[in-house]
Amino acid sequence: MRSALIVYGGWEGHDPEECAAIYRRWLHEDGYSVRTATETSAFADPSIHDLSLIIPIYTMSKIAAEEVANLTKAVEGGVGLAGHHGGMSDAFREAVDYQFMVGGQWVAHPGNIIDFKVDVTKPDDPIMAGISSFPYTSEQYYMHVDPSNEVLATTTFTGEHAPWIDGVVMPVVWKRRHGAGRVFHSTLGHSAKEFDVPEMATILRRGMNWAAREE
Repeated sequence: MRSALIVYGGWEGHDPEECAAIYRRWLHEDGYSVRTATETSAFADPSIHDLSLIIPIYTMSKIAAEEVANLTKAVEGGVGLAGHHGGMSDAFREAVDYQFMVGGQWVAHPGNIIDFKVDVTKPDDPIMAGISSFPYTSEQYYMHVDPSNEVLATTTFTGEHAPWIDGVVMPVVWKRRHGAGRVFHSTLGHSAKEFDVPEMATILRRGMNWAAREE
């Protein structure tokens, strides 16, 4: 049986507890054993090296050196990492080793909650199969991203809220390798209610399963 750990907490504005409950339900339905934790100390536990998947939902906050070192080593060794929005890509801003692993870091969301379009760039990838480009309402994340990411979907900024980024094409969904581990991320999902959007939820659930190491 595949095994997963969800670590949630940090800034409450991203509904960490509610999102963790959704992931937990998905994981159980997909045949995982699941445990949860609400402290970053869980990342320092040597047992995480035996997991199939780790899901961080921990916007901002801080992570101790030994915690991030053990987490990144686990992923390098083959444990999967997956997550969404600021719970993964705006976590632990001072931890560059963590950002290196994730493949991106949030820096802005001009206009805050706005309407924008998500463009599927790799429709043949199994994570995106059957999903066409779709409208979305949320924070349109402006990211600093790793050029080695395999980008599956993007969004284009209009410049309405920051004229100097007019026409900038920004990754929204990507997957990557970090050592032997698979890493998946979607910048969608400011609030738990966004999990009701079929495209968002389907992409995230498929990406989660892609990232997981097989047992």
